[in-house]
Amino acid sequence: MPGLWMGGHVFRGRFGQAESAVVRDEFDVVQSLLRLPGYGPDPGVEHHVWPIPDGPLDGTQLAGVMRLARAVNEALDAGRRVLVRCYHGYNRSGLVIAHALVEHGRCSPDEVIQLIRARRSAWALHNELFVEYLRAGLPTVRLLEELAE
Repeated sequence: MPGLWMGGHVFRGRFGQAESAVVRDEFDVVQSLLRLPGYGPDPGVEHHVWPIPDGPLDGTQLAGVMRLARAVNEALDAGRRVLVRCYHGYNRSGLVIAHALVEHGRCSPDEVIQLIRARRSAWALHNELFVEYLRAGLPTVRLLEELAE
C-alpha cells in the first residue's frame, strides 16, 4: 500500500547483529505496539502507543487494535505516511495492518495475509492465533472474548 509501512524497533544488521530502528520524522503517523524509550518518533509526529502481547488478546486490547486500524485507514485516506511497528515487525504490526486492509475492503483476510508475507517477510503473521483472529474477524473475536469474561 502506498504510504503504509510495517516494521519493528529492532532489525538484523548487515553482519547479523541486532540494531535499533529509530524513527525520526520519516512518517506522519507512527503506531507503536510496545513502548521502548529512545526509538522515536520526533516531537510533533503523531504517535499512537498501544502495547499488546504477541499472544492472546483480551477485549480491551482487541478494541485498541481495531482503533489503530481505523486510524491507519483515516491517515492513508488523507494521504499521510504511516508506520505500524512492533518489536520485530512481524506479528502485532501485521495484525493491525491486516485488519486495516480488510476493513477498508481492499482484500479478504487470506489475501491480506498472503500479501503481507510476500511484501514484508515469510515470517510475518506467523502467530497462528492472530491469523485465526483475522479469519474470524476482530469484531467477532472481541465479542466472544467479552462474553467469556
